Amino acid sequence: LIEKFLKEANKSTYANKSAPKVKSSLQESFDYEYIKGNLKYHDTYFGERDFIGVEVIYKDTEVVWGSNYYGYILDKKIDKDFVYDFLRESLMKESSDILPIRGPKKYIHDKLTYSFKVKGDISRFEGKEEIFLNSKCIYGCILNGGEVD
Repeated sequence: LIEKFLKEANKSTYANKSAPKVKSSLQESFDYEYIKGNLKYHDTYFGERDFIGVEVIYKDTEVVWGSNYYGYILDKKIDKDFVYDFLRESLMKESSDILPIRGPKKYIHDKLTYSFKVKGDISRFEGKEEIFLNSKCIYGCILNGGEVD
């Protein structure tokens, strides 16, 4: 249930470039929400080039799942929009080959490659997302999370 909802929420919020942000929940935060039935997904993050954030899923009013993450661009000369437009494109791809926390295990477009590796399952996991230009890593994101009880 959580996996299917999370997959829908991810493709309906940040990954979807046309998804509207909601009112900031904290000073200087960027926020997205997705609601379906009694489940609500909320993502709050800070920063534009390098960022840190947390996403949670509520069942009714109780938090049942969450993840925190820190993402960064390794080369200051690379335009952030170039990186994050490709990240969004990658996150919209089918991820049935891996936990639906981010994107697929691998996605390649022209000279860019998206990679996501994760250990664990939806109840407890840690992962790393990377983007390579040719074979040089230009972006990384570390994340972990799981069920909240």
